Amino acid sequence: MKVMADKCRVNIFDTAIALVRAVLFVFVVLIQVPIIFLIPRGRFSVKYMRFFMWSLSATTGLRIRRHGKLSKKRPLLCICNHISVFELMTMPVAYGCSFVGKIDIASYPLVGWIAKKFGVVFVDRRPSHAVEAIDAMTKQMNSASYPVVIFPEGTTTNGAYVREFKSAMFNMVEEIDNLTIQPMIITYRTRRNKCVNDQVLANDYAYFDNVKQTQGPKCEVERSAFGQIFHIAQLGGMTVHIWALEPVSVSGMNRKEIATKLHEIVSNKYMELKDKEI
Repeated sequence: MKVMADKCRVNIFDTAIALVRAVLFVFVVLIQVPIIFLIPRGRFSVKYMRFFMWSLSATTGLRIRRHGKLSKKRPLLCICNHISVFELMTMPVAYGCSFVGKIDIASYPLVGWIAKKFGVVFVDRRPSHAVEAIDAMTKQMNSASYPVVIFPEGTTTNGAYVREFKSAMFNMVEEIDNLTIQPMIITYRTRRNKCVNDQVLANDYAYFDNVKQTQGPKCEVERSAFGQIFHIAQLGGMTVHIWALEPVSVSGMNRKEIATKLHEIVSNKYMELKDKEI
């Protein structure tokens, strides 16, 4: 019989330890900003991103478990489900990748600048800017020597399901030469690697907006991104599993067919793995 972790409980000692972790987290960021400033943007900066995110993951208490290998072909576009901000911290550590991000992130103080340095491909998702977005994405992907991850759900979820993929995310597929597409799965468990039920996942581990959820439980407390990082530190961390599935051929498909096929693969595999004992 499979045993799932019950509701997470936090005491004053957990909070005290989390405060120490939070101070260390900020310190780690600040001491590395000058280094990031000096690193030229490109392949080396993406490699440094791996160390940077490892240091943040370690201070937060994240344990990362990798399953499978990414294709060595480039350009490589990885398709993954999206539960929280922790994907951004753990996936570079596990697979040395960067991301496709919303254009508005580029204007965030410090965060946007660091993201640019770390090879994030920014895309304007507004329909009126579709042509410019495709051109920018195509140019950057064709020259990227590292894997690039995209979250086609367009937002984070409570982890109870995988939202339908936005077909607009795949407008550029036909324009990128010799593009390889590889699905990925991410799941969360307690720091002791115990599965959690959907309500506990929503309350304690996922990071999302209640109003954007179409199914599954809501979270009792909606936190900021840093608030969620602090909460995981209170819990003593968590275990993040990342699976690299086999590359998928989308030859001859239009963007809607691509979105449907990839969603089916990622959704089915996620539902299989999220409660599986490992």
